[in-house]
Amino acid sequence: MHELSQDLLHRPVRVLVVGCGGSGSAIATGLPYLHQSMIVSGHPGGLAVSIMDGDAISPTNTVRQPFCASEIGLNKAVVTVSRLNLFWGVHWTAFPEHLADTTDLGNVDIVIGCVDTRSARRLISKKVEGLRSRVSYWLDLGNSADGGQFVLGQPLNGRNRRSANRLRTAAELFPEIVDPQTEDDTEPSCSAVEALERQEPFVNQVLATQALALLTRLFRHGRIEHHGGFVSVAAPRAVPVPVSPALWRRMRHRGAKLRIGA
Repeated sequence: MHELSQDLLHRPVRVLVVGCGGSGSAIATGLPYLHQSMIVSGHPGGLAVSIMDGDAISPTNTVRQPFCASEIGLNKAVVTVSRLNLFWGVHWTAFPEHLADTTDLGNVDIVIGCVDTRSARRLISKKVEGLRSRVSYWLDLGNSADGGQFVLGQPLNGRNRRSANRLRTAAELFPEIVDPQTEDDTEPSCSAVEALERQEPFVNQVLATQALALLTRLFRHGRIEHHGGFVSVAAPRAVPVPVSPALWRRMRHRGAKLRIGA
């Protein structure tokens, strides 16, 4: 069992979404619902969300991501945040830049990583760890052709180092996902047909919904019994990752191999 950090119940929760592609845009679209549910439940500020992505919208992006032809060439984060602010009346922020161009993550409470390479995950892992970091949670999403996984962890840093039964991060449970030497072929698809062949439809949406449901349970009930899961749209099935130190040790000992993508 894991209980929510109490300081997140008394002020706006600062969320940074890194990556605004397939999974990132699906996460961004769902975050306002979590924000509204927190507000009506008495939370003093809900979510204060920032979305970071340095990429521009390409013609291929309009096939599997929620962007249209008239937005080609515009920045993904700016377009997404503009829509959310206009529709929901929130005042969220866009950062049209790559994570590598930032010095640190400041006082972010929750980092949601929706990146598509191991080197990008390694960069997130480095920025959320260490004594200077105050990040409370890192939620990592990754997917393959017909499934994926999501893991909510507490990075080993100045904020969490004394936490009892600290939630292990995706990088701790599966070190291979932050090893650039085992990088998968995740180069952007050069055509709409190739993009569709690389991944089954709705993988991103299913994965994002599961991850958002986990965050919602954490804030609604103040505790969770699992902190991630594996999802397949081919089976279909979902397998939870329980909050279990014994399981964490077994997973690391066995060196579980995952195929992790965007």
